[in-house]
Amino acid sequence: MKTGYLVLQDGQVFEGYRFGAGGDTVGELVFTTGMCGYIETLTDPSYAGQIVLQTYPLMGNYGIIREDFEGACCVKGYVVREWCEAPSNFRCDCDLDTYLKEQGVPGLWGVDTRQLTRIIREHGVMNAAICDEVPADLTPVKTYAVTGVVEAVTCGAAAELPAEGEAKFRVSLIDYGAKRNIARELQRRGCAVTVVPATASAEEILAAKPDGVMLSNGPGDPAENTYQIDQIKKLLGKVPVFGICLGHQLTALALGGTTYKLKYGHRGVNQPVRDLAGTRTYITSQNHGYAVDSDSVKVGKVRFANANDGTCEGIDYPELNAFTVQFHPEACTGPKDTSFLFDRFVEMMKGGDR
Repeated sequence: MKTGYLVLQDGQVFEGYRFGAGGDTVGELVFTTGMCGYIETLTDPSYAGQIVLQTYPLMGNYGIIREDFEGACCVKGYVVREWCEAPSNFRCDCDLDTYLKEQGVPGLWGVDTRQLTRIIREHGVMNAAICDEVPADLTPVKTYAVTGVVEAVTCGAAAELPAEGEAKFRVSLIDYGAKRNIARELQRRGCAVTVVPATASAEEILAAKPDGVMLSNGPGDPAENTYQIDQIKKLLGKVPVFGICLGHQLTALALGGTTYKLKYGHRGVNQPVRDLAGTRTYITSQNHGYAVDSDSVKVGKVRFANANDGTCEGIDYPELNAFTVQFHPEACTGPKDTSFLFDRFVEMMKGGDR
């Protein structure tokens, strides 16, 4: 076992053991609370530029299942308490260590993940390095910033995905770092999906005459994506729109709202969300470090709020035939509480629920 170190930007050092790829890495250290779903976490492009810390102590017990990938592996590093060297699952393709080596992702295990989580909760998200030797100069760690990540993770060209069964609708899915299950949920509901890159113009998208436009999840600071915000302005009111996560934030910015960085974000599969239009509370999967300021919403109406901290979790824009949510209704491995929102989008394309 080779010794390695996790070095925080404030100089705190945690000793552990290396696994995955060799070499040093620097990233924004964030924690996620899911007991399972590490495959989806590792392949979620929303984690681009970040070192992921798992709060659940054992990772890798069902191995790596390539069929369950949500996208490309974009994490900068991976930190766990313990990893399973002998996974047990009939669908398993390889173990966690092998996969991290394939993807060039450095990992560290054997560290006190509970203490690290406490530090992040108190201090807030901070930068960190995984390295073989503790660096004398922490400047590269302190100055690291997650920038330009949407352009880095979006697809290179448009792709056509057929509907399951008869195609009833055509949906353009703008890929800001989309998870594959967004397209799958649409396909299951009879939608032929055209995945387009984040660099696509509103004119190009509307020229294809889609029945609806889906704005995907994605990484980084939403306010940085000025081009994408301008394109959403041109799409709103022209075609039904459904936005998830980054798509939710970009839509709010396009309509004059503001966003801000959360202290340590919402990452995990147990975030409670209240429906302000009723009495229900849903358990949701989330992965984001920024939120929409509810007080800045001048167009539309806040529909969902986080039951823990009151942050904005969704906005309805009935006058624009659009709605957006901060959480992940397409969540795989779950929970599935809010998958009905895809049905709502389909009804909107039919000319019904707005």
